Amino acid sequence: MTATDVRPNAEAVAAALRTVDANIAEFGLRYPGDTTDGGRYADRGGNVGWTTSFWPGMLWLAHELSGDPSYARAAAGHVPSFASRIASRSDVDTHDLGFLYTLSCVVPWRLAGDTVARDAAVAAADHLLTRVLEPAGIIQAWGDMTDPRQQGRTIIDSLMNTPLLFWATEVTGDPRYADVARRHTTQLRDHILRPDGTTFHTYYWDPVTGEPLRGETEQGSSDESCWARGQAWGIYGFALNYRHTGDPTLREAAERCAERFLSRLPADAVAYWDLVFGDGSGQERDSSAAAIAVCGLLTLGGERYRAAAGRILTSLIDGYSTAGEPDSNALILHGVYDKPKDVGVDEGNLWGDYFYLEALTRITRPDWTDPW
Repeated sequence: MTATDVRPNAEAVAAALRTVDANIAEFGLRYPGDTTDGGRYADRGGNVGWTTSFWPGMLWLAHELSGDPSYARAAAGHVPSFASRIASRSDVDTHDLGFLYTLSCVVPWRLAGDTVARDAAVAAADHLLTRVLEPAGIIQAWGDMTDPRQQGRTIIDSLMNTPLLFWATEVTGDPRYADVARRHTTQLRDHILRPDGTTFHTYYWDPVTGEPLRGETEQGSSDESCWARGQAWGIYGFALNYRHTGDPTLREAAERCAERFLSRLPADAVAYWDLVFGDGSGQERDSSAAAIAVCGLLTLGGERYRAAAGRILTSLIDGYSTAGEPDSNALILHGVYDKPKDVGVDEGNLWGDYFYLEALTRITRPDWTDPW
């Protein structure tokens, strides 16, 4: 397989857009749940949780793929909800403000000049700064900053939340945001990435001294194993932070994550939910980890990584997408949210759908500028 194998797939794009169309009719300005149940998303019941922005994110991607302004109107309709959420401080005690406000508000500012969206995204970045735990210099992942269980904890997903801070420095001229992002990412490079190229899901620092303490898992098979989605976040997240900083050690970190991820792929190139498992294990795949990894590999670039991305994406299109499956309203199935807690196992999930559509956008529109 060569780099030229990463090629547009009009049928896959058309199938994905048909599902998006049906979900606009079903959900409108409401939000699908985190995962499907029996292959179908239900109404979440409001703009809460960490995944809601993936829905307007998909709508913006549909607009950029098709040029159809109706998708842009549908996506822009979500801006007031996100502006209200940050203004009222409703369910915002999370590092996932980066996911939430990059896709829901930075994109409409960039594409449509929406100043309400811009102001909401800056406010989200401001709130993210309140989650910095000195002297460790990390952004605390979840919960109240004084919660003893959560204090000093960050997770590998946070690498995807720092782009909001780099954007905030760009739009405001204030270097504080980017400085926090750089310091946080450096800590993850040095501690959450293991010497063998695998990653911890979560890592703790002493909140008083800043001393690095220990790595654990929250959704992986064990503290010593390698949660597949976390490894994919490592590929994409370190690559994005390299792009923002120019720090070559961050690109090296992304490549180390990529090499380990690729070395553990099964025959069909879609990872099991933890990289400790392989063919014959009887364990479930995580299609969302595969979709995230495709986007990260394409960001890294180069013939080897583009070829690997093409192989994984082709497998997702052929074996995991819902094209021809009218009973599902997901874009791809066979993902895993949290196997240890038995949540969203062998289902579709909202972030998997988003990154699958982003991967299709990347190969269909080579001139496309990603939102990160």
